[in-house]
Amino acid sequence: MEVLKVDSAALKQKAVAIRHEVFVDEQGVPAEAEQDEHEDICKHFVVLDSNADPVGAARYRQTEKGIKLERFAVKKTARGTGIGSKLVEAVLEDIRMQYGQGIYVYLHSQLSAVPLYSKFHFLKEGEQFEECDIMHYKMYRKS
Repeated sequence: MEVLKVDSAALKQKAVAIRHEVFVDEQGVPAEAEQDEHEDICKHFVVLDSNADPVGAARYRQTEKGIKLERFAVKKTARGTGIGSKLVEAVLEDIRMQYGQGIYVYLHSQLSAVPLYSKFHFLKEGEQFEECDIMHYKMYRKS
């Protein structure tokens, strides 16, 4: 398994394909909500398995509030293998390298992913809310 920072159109397409499979096909998120106006300003990541097939993806971007982690997705057949943790580690390391320590990092976590982000010291903030018909918590930490 290899986590790669996307540096080509081909890798970005692999990341987008994983996101489409997980969010649109599996979870019923509208395709127009899954890909948005922030695609070109985000830093994208893709996870390739030992056969170089995409099995995970994520992105992040700078906002007026800090750094927002988004679109963390792992293919259903690859869940429970540590890919989610490897993605979070790689993204947080890239943020640390780009922005240094102490920056505000936040995300909107689906309820099922709260334990994953909690392992990386993200804290829930506020009440549950709905986004694309899926319940979420806002979570944050300092890098």
